[in-house]
Amino acid sequence: MDDLITQATSSDERERGPAVAVLPVGSFEQHGDHLPLTTDTAIACLIARRIADDHNLFLLPPITISCSHEHAPMAGTVSITASTLYAMVNDIWRSLEASGVPGLLIVNGHGGNYVLQNVVQEINVHGPKVALFPVSEDRSRARADAELVSTGAEDMHGGEFEVSLLLHGAPHLVRDGIKEDDHSAPRRPHLLTLGMAGYTTNGIIGRPSVATASKGKAILDSLSRSAQAHLELITPPAVQR
Repeated sequence: MDDLITQATSSDERERGPAVAVLPVGSFEQHGDHLPLTTDTAIACLIARRIADDHNLFLLPPITISCSHEHAPMAGTVSITASTLYAMVNDIWRSLEASGVPGLLIVNGHGGNYVLQNVVQEINVHGPKVALFPVSEDRSRARADAELVSTGAEDMHGGEFEVSLLLHGAPHLVRDGIKEDDHSAPRRPHLLTLGMAGYTTNGIIGRPSVATASKGKAILDSLSRSAQAHLELITPPAVQR
């Protein structure tokens, strides 16, 4: 994943003089038998790097372990508490602000990181400085732009959306056999109580069989466009173009 993590030096960032940083937040959790435990981290890095490149922002290294408790006890999953993730993001933002980078776009690759919504809302009490991306509207727009055939409810974990992004940006992470991993569980009313194990035995909820690299490119293109509106809200007026 070296190509997904920033290689910038201090002088590079001094010359850039960014007002906004981009923080990928992934996870380390099961994604079935044919996707790596780092799937969400790889996806968050793909999106974050594209946004940073397109909008000339300060790309940060990823948070690689987060709140994946709904995936326990499936093999390989490791989690931290919500309070730990909250503290990490809050500390990172405060450090950025102290160094003259007041804006932060958090690119969240894992749906279970609910606490990120709280930390963003609390930081923004005194004005917009942090945004969480992508929100549901951004994802829906990307699904439409990429002409995905599965719905958002169907495509919850390791399905068309995620596998398409990997096939485009990190195809070496997708192992043979993923095309046979489709599993349907569009209704999950007790997910918080039963976890993923209550709705899937193979760790997948979605249709990876219909994923393609071209869809992944279209998703990434769409998300980069959608990020612009978020960035306009958290970029200080003095540095907006």
